[in-house]
Amino acid sequence: MVRVADTIEIDVTAEAVFRFLDDPESHATITPAIDRIENVEPLDNGGKQLDYTYRMVGIPIDGHLTQTVHEPPSRHVFALESGIDGELGFDIESTESGCLVTYHAEYAIPGRLLSRVVEPAVRRYNERQLQTTLENLKREVENT
Repeated sequence: MVRVADTIEIDVTAEAVFRFLDDPESHATITPAIDRIENVEPLDNGGKQLDYTYRMVGIPIDGHLTQTVHEPPSRHVFALESGIDGELGFDIESTESGCLVTYHAEYAIPGRLLSRVVEPAVRRYNERQLQTTLENLKREVENT
């Protein structure tokens, strides 16, 4: 399993960040490796499910995402299925000047032998993607 996480401080309210992240198209805006989001459907828990294409080290991977936790204004958690199996989420904590956002992901790389060979490169790639996504999130919500 690959596990990555990072945190960033953002100078807007937790509610504003939660609302921004509640729109699937926002994820396409802030995540450089997302090529496609479609078939978005609401869920009874307030979250959504959708199909996506993510480029991992340049390789397109199609998958399905189901939001398992939708807790305004503090948590979004998603189950990843199909191309990549795992979980990713955003934890949002209010602070005096805005909020702290932690983005975490845990997933399996398909193929046992392949995963041992490529896991270090994939981890580094996704750590950079995660950091870039948080920086893009900060820029987007602080400038709106």
